[in-house]
Amino acid sequence: MPLFRLVRFCVCLFIVTLCINAGMILSTRKFIYRDMEALPAKTAVLVLGSQIRRGKPSPVLRDRLDAGILIVESGKGGKLLLSGDHGQTNYDEVNVMRLYTLDSSRIQEEDIFMDHAGFNTYDSMYRARDVFEVKDLVIVTQEFHINRAVYIARSLGLDAVGFAVNQDRFGARSLYFWKFREYLARIKAFFAVLFKVKPRYLGEKIPITGDGKATWD
Repeated sequence: MPLFRLVRFCVCLFIVTLCINAGMILSTRKFIYRDMEALPAKTAVLVLGSQIRRGKPSPVLRDRLDAGILIVESGKGGKLLLSGDHGQTNYDEVNVMRLYTLDSSRIQEEDIFMDHAGFNTYDSMYRARDVFEVKDLVIVTQEFHINRAVYIARSLGLDAVGFAVNQDRFGARSLYFWKFREYLARIKAFFAVLFKVKPRYLGEKIPITGDGKATWD
């Protein structure tokens, strides 16, 4: 009998997590774009950070940055918000993102904002709203990640759409791993939104309507 109860609990738990994942995907898919021409214009374009390697963006991050740059340069976004992990002196995603953007684009310096405390997707969205006072935005990240990012943003009251960066160039092994990790991450995001979790760090307000160079220090 205890074994039966354990199996029943596991089955119920799986069904609940499956429903959370399916609900998050279905509720956000109408806000996700893959065609840049169809993408609605927003005040800000938020590029979510990812791994850096020897002071350079990883392929995942580089693809996100290239897409974010193109969105701004095509007139679909006024400001570029680069959000990543700069929690340690020897690991700095956002300055790597900024330098890559400056080298690869015609975007004006004052239009490039840096969020040094975007330690995870939830914190990035929360801080976009409460620190940078963003109200509407395009979120840029890969297909596997985009539903969760848009779900969090819209749950926090942001007028958010997502641009899903193509991920076909990555191998099947990486994609399977990312999808499995994302399955678990969506569950975490669901409860973070439900219980209104605070981000690790907030700080002073830096309106997205101002000068982005104020965030470069």
